[in-house]
Amino acid sequence: MDNKAKINFITSILDSLYPNPEIPLFHTNNFTFLVAVMLSAQSTDKKVNEITPNLFNKADSPEKMVQLSVDEIKQIIRQIGLAPTKAKNIRRMSELLISKHKGLVPSSFSYLEELPGVGHKTASVIMSQAFNQPAFPVDTHIHRLAYRWGLSNGKNVIQTEKDLKDKFDKKTWNKLHLQIIFYGREFCQAKKTECLCRICQAIK
Repeated sequence: MDNKAKINFITSILDSLYPNPEIPLFHTNNFTFLVAVMLSAQSTDKKVNEITPNLFNKADSPEKMVQLSVDEIKQIIRQIGLAPTKAKNIRRMSELLISKHKGLVPSSFSYLEELPGVGHKTASVIMSQAFNQPAFPVDTHIHRLAYRWGLSNGKNVIQTEKDLKDKFDKKTWNKLHLQIIFYGREFCQAKKTECLCRICQAIK
């Protein structure tokens, strides 16, 4: 299967399974979405979604979040990995949104990446899903599947992101990001040393 046929096959399978993929993280606005994405680093969406309703009930805006102490935030998110660091970052991020961005989540990669706890991947998720700007955030599922499917050499997520952007149409990036994550969770898990999912079998 040549590259073009492979891309068309992968896209057709993902479109048939997940025609309208929805953001898997519970949120009510761009601020709560940013907090949820920050919390999801080295954690599962399921665990984040168990924690965030209580947090957002107390603080669903930067102005409300800064009313909580770091310790209060930490207690609410304590079941999440790296809770102490994330609590500090969330509170500091909220302060900066108020002081530098009028309390709004900025729609700019550079401004987002200046915020504590917000790296390139988190900024990419926000830009693609909150602001509908073309981006291809690479998480562990996408990194794994890109390597298995021969779309990237798998050396690092930066290279994987570049390779995927080169291979797929720009207008499909935001949708594909979610589709590949969902497919990886459901059909092409990491624990499988030799995956027999529909895509892996077809492109061998």
